Amino acid sequence: MTKRWWLLIGLVGVLSVVGWRSLGISAGYITHGPSIAAGIGAKLLCSAEHVSGMSREQAFEDVRQYSPILNELTVTYDQEHDAVTASFWGISEKTARYIEGLGCAITFSDTDARNQITTVATTKSDAPWPLGSRADTIDPSLQVHVADIVREDNALGLNTRALLVVHKGRIVAEAYDQGAGPATPLLGWSMAKSLTAIMLGNLELKGMVDLSLSPGFPGWDQDARRTITTSHLLTMTDGLDFLETYEPGDNATIMLFDTPSASDYAMRAPASSTPGERYNYSSGTANLLARHYQNLLGSPQAAYDAFFQSIYEPLGMQNAVLEVDPSGTFVGSSYFYASARDWARMGQLMLNGGELMGRRVVSEDWVLRATTPNTSTNNKAYGYQWWLNRGNEELRFPLLPEDAYFANGNRQQTVMVIPSEDAVIVRLGWTSGAYPIDINVRSILDLLADAS
Repeated sequence: MTKRWWLLIGLVGVLSVVGWRSLGISAGYITHGPSIAAGIGAKLLCSAEHVSGMSREQAFEDVRQYSPILNELTVTYDQEHDAVTASFWGISEKTARYIEGLGCAITFSDTDARNQITTVATTKSDAPWPLGSRADTIDPSLQVHVADIVREDNALGLNTRALLVVHKGRIVAEAYDQGAGPATPLLGWSMAKSLTAIMLGNLELKGMVDLSLSPGFPGWDQDARRTITTSHLLTMTDGLDFLETYEPGDNATIMLFDTPSASDYAMRAPASSTPGERYNYSSGTANLLARHYQNLLGSPQAAYDAFFQSIYEPLGMQNAVLEVDPSGTFVGSSYFYASARDWARMGQLMLNGGELMGRRVVSEDWVLRATTPNTSTNNKAYGYQWWLNRGNEELRFPLLPEDAYFANGNRQQTVMVIPSEDAVIVRLGWTSGAYPIDINVRSILDLLADAS
């Protein structure tokens, strides 16, 4: 055995004597930690390199913020094969590979269905946003304010990379930092969930799914999961036992970084409560929705084609990719990389009641249902994979209008939609801890009111 293996065995022995839990370390952390660490490094660094075009120094700094153990990664970049390999002490090693149009995924020797998917190149346009990439409707005073917010954020170490404001259907301010620009696809993490909901809404518009029915996953008709509907999944009230603490060894980290099929993993989650009664935030649920989307269409290729033709193109996406896992299924919980302007297109679609540039993507009724509080007893302020300001006894953001709703992702990614103000505000970055989204959005809304 290598010296590092002996060190790990010794560490496990010590922790067994003093007690893992007394130190705040779970058994799962020890069992899965090295593999999860290597998976995080390989996957995120591959996408940062090939999707976002971020500097390797910045990308590694982003990764290491999740845990001190990630400082111990050894990273190798294989430019010839568009791959990144991360090794944790030589104990566990993982490689992620990039495919144009599909992004990066960790490779598994027995699963790589991504190779069978034929992708389509994005058509760029210099027409005015949202049809194209031109933003020539900037308001000078608001632009100064937004640039000041970004500058002040980063002086405080909040790592804001994009802040964009849409008002009355036009981009009126946008500011970028830390190597990002208008065409930089940035990771939205759980904001992908909101996009996944839109994808199911599009199939409802086409008459391909009844959200009140079971998704019909194999084996679910044999146990308590038979009563789970697609609507339960959309509102995170499905009652499935899925742990999301983001510690190595919890359900979310194993699903994202240590298994070839995120949806297969989530499908095995047992029932723990009656559907509709309790809200439980779960990335596994979002990946079940992505799998349901694929099952309804018939194959990974059909799912990709439908997404590109019915979501990507109608929204006018210019710099974005929804990544798939090795099984070829969209990672609907986490892996949509998009520029601030593309994220804003998703928000504007919702603000417009499901239509953008004359093309209807979801019904107006679906948008209403998607932004209506759910039926749970513990957290009603959540719609169809969209967070709501209203729904509970108090507003989530008292400084903001009651009708505000938003997509939200790890590291404080936000697409805020405010119908009463006819505004969409996008914030992208890499903040460890809290971010004053309500204060900053309020200051922007006040300026918009003054300019009206």
